[in-house]
Amino acid sequence: MDTTESAQRDARLQELIAAVIHTGELVTEPVTVPGVATPLQVTRPTNTDLLLDQIADDPEQNLPYWAELWPSGIALAAAIAREPELVAGHRALELGCGIGITAAIAVQAGAELIATDYAPESLTLTRYTSLANVGVEPETLKVNWRDAADQERLVAAGPFPVVLAADVLYERRDIEPLLDLLDRLVASGGLFWLAHPGRPPARAFLEEATRRGWTSETTEYTGPWPDPNDEFIVAYVHQLRRHS
Repeated sequence: MDTTESAQRDARLQELIAAVIHTGELVTEPVTVPGVATPLQVTRPTNTDLLLDQIADDPEQNLPYWAELWPSGIALAAAIAREPELVAGHRALELGCGIGITAAIAVQAGAELIATDYAPESLTLTRYTSLANVGVEPETLKVNWRDAADQERLVAAGPFPVVLAADVLYERRDIEPLLDLLDRLVASGGLFWLAHPGRPPARAFLEEATRRGWTSETTEYTGPWPDPNDEFIVAYVHQLRRHS
């Protein structure tokens, strides 16, 4: 990278940080992705009370989960790093990008990624994480995949050979809507990567997906995770193939 490119990159990074300064103090910390030699330098807000205050008037009450370091997102990034050829050169969509750990590894692997989330701050920090660590920003799109109108926007942008998602299934009521959406989003023969820490709705989702003709392979990850309290969490990454 020459001096001009470096200056442009630094200016862009400062621009992105300025766009999220309202979220309070930002902390940068190294995050180890299993199988990746160099830890990612991840910047995020840590003032949860302030983040909650800022969404107090949100009619949908979308909590600021995007600002956390979730084992599932790290595991999904590790799975991509383990088999980068499955995303390299493919258009890919991420549902719920958080602060961009999975997105950075997907971009590094060569995916043509569109990262999505309901929080604009999440999209900004996803761009920042990828640019700071990989040197490239992904495309981003502000959507809530549970919203019917936003689903149509996603479908209009597809179909995608690769769809990525970590920690998107918290309630059983989300199972059918997500499967119905995936039937429209994932290209024939395409791949859906799902990561979760063993929540019952995710297990029920896999059972229903199997009944619908999806096939899956599962890999387990045990860390290390950034939060010592997550020491005993096992994150599961499923590769689901869409029936042709």
